[in-house]
Amino acid sequence: MSKTTVYDIKVQFGDCDPAGIVFFPNFSKWMDAASLHFFMECGVPPWRELVKTTGIVGTPLLEIHTRFMRPATYGQTLHIHTSIEEWRDKVFIQKHIVKRGEEVLCEGRETRAFVVRPAGEPDRIKAIPIPDDIKARCFE
Repeated sequence: MSKTTVYDIKVQFGDCDPAGIVFFPNFSKWMDAASLHFFMECGVPPWRELVKTTGIVGTPLLEIHTRFMRPATYGQTLHIHTSIEEWRDKVFIQKHIVKRGEEVLCEGRETRAFVVRPAGEPDRIKAIPIPDDIKARCFE
């Protein structure tokens, strides 16, 4: 079973549309931040460090599915519960549950891959098999 981490967000006035409701792309931005937070909480170095030691530049987003159930507004604190739902050879599915207290506001699933820059091709990225040592750190 994958570890679950919690990333907290304090919703600001500027995160909201004129009606005072969080503008939906902000949930994607926060889930992206929660993704990196997950790996760092599992003991994986930040990408800027990992690239120096392994060549891994990060885990770019390949696909996203988001379902919204309740709105949020400024002044509220949201909690993003993040885990790995599925590991495949070169990609993984990360699940995010956004809560306000115990109330679920949003659920997101992201397909991501660990990538490196191929030698001699600095403008490209290439998915690699998920490193066993990184995967092992992500389990409880």
